[in-house]
Amino acid sequence: MAKVLCVLYDDPVDGYPKTYPRDDLPHLDGYPGGQTLPTPQGVDFTPGQLLGSVSGELGLRKFLESRGHTLVVTSDKDGEGSEFDRELADAEIVISQPFWPAYLTPERIARAPKLKLAVTAGIGSDHVDLDAAIAHGVTVAEVTYCNSISVAEHVVMMILSQVRNYLPAHQVVLDGGWNIADCVARSYDVEGMHIGTVAAGRIGTAVLRRLAPFDVHLHYTDRHRLPAEVERELNLTFHPSAAEMVPHCDVVTINAPLHPETEGLFGDELIASMKRGAYLINTARAKIADRDAVVRALESGQLAGYAGDVWYPQPAPADHPWRTMPYQGMTPHISGSSLSAQARYAAGTREILEDYFGGSPIRDEYLIVDGGKLAGTGAHSYSTR
Repeated sequence: MAKVLCVLYDDPVDGYPKTYPRDDLPHLDGYPGGQTLPTPQGVDFTPGQLLGSVSGELGLRKFLESRGHTLVVTSDKDGEGSEFDRELADAEIVISQPFWPAYLTPERIARAPKLKLAVTAGIGSDHVDLDAAIAHGVTVAEVTYCNSISVAEHVVMMILSQVRNYLPAHQVVLDGGWNIADCVARSYDVEGMHIGTVAAGRIGTAVLRRLAPFDVHLHYTDRHRLPAEVERELNLTFHPSAAEMVPHCDVVTINAPLHPETEGLFGDELIASMKRGAYLINTARAKIADRDAVVRALESGQLAGYAGDVWYPQPAPADHPWRTMPYQGMTPHISGSSLSAQARYAAGTREILEDYFGGSPIRDEYLIVDGGKLAGTGAHSYSTR
């Protein structure tokens, strides 16, 4: 029987919820483009519950223990002697989320001789060292598309909140004030702006589709050019590289995976080539943007604002400069962990486990690494060193 080690974020400070604001979730027939929703044989949770925290357990305990497997759930993943490190030595499967990643470094993988499967309950598997996974024969899988639209909605929210200066204006209300001039001195309309996405995969394309009705000019760059009919439908301008795109844009949103080609992409040089007063939105991975270059650009006025949902490391330390830099709209990596998304990524995680234990192939679109090489979505999205 297998030991499954699951790393999830802590429960709410007031305890695990007994009730929720809504009684149900909207019904979805499938994802845009035709991919089906997760199709496990069954689930042991009610959609709309908090599944991504420790007490939620992704709804997996009954399923695993009824089949004789051991489930260990913890939020203690970092530092000397963490529970994750103690339990990893004999774990066959590791599950974690991008929002609270259990970093599977080469050293940790080397100390886990029984490890066969690393599952991301969500999308984005860069917290797993893919080269080490390949070298040790570890399969890496994620629940592709489960929260792509969730993240796209978050991107649009962040763009609007930055351009319209929403967060400082709301703070004026909380502080008991009413100074309209202070609220609008940094507020603009999105209409007519040039907005570009770095990467136009599932999330990037969903962002473009949601922005089109705002009467903006849309730009994109990607390793894989979109079909001509999509470019015509959304009136997109394609650029061969981020360096060629960003000088044209009032807003740039990053929707690319982290790999050697994108790490550190938005440093001093690329940010300096952007329009003065542009906005940078990053819900992809923190290390795509240089931490200190972003701070410098906000302090100098080169960037009018930065909104992000991703940090490095995660959780970010209390003294992380992105917590206190000016004109920012940071959130603690929540964009893809709405209660709606949790129902999908919990179901997808169970589907992956059912296939693994049943000896059936894991969906190709869920695979990142398999058989000692990049596979499925991983072969499309990632590169190795």
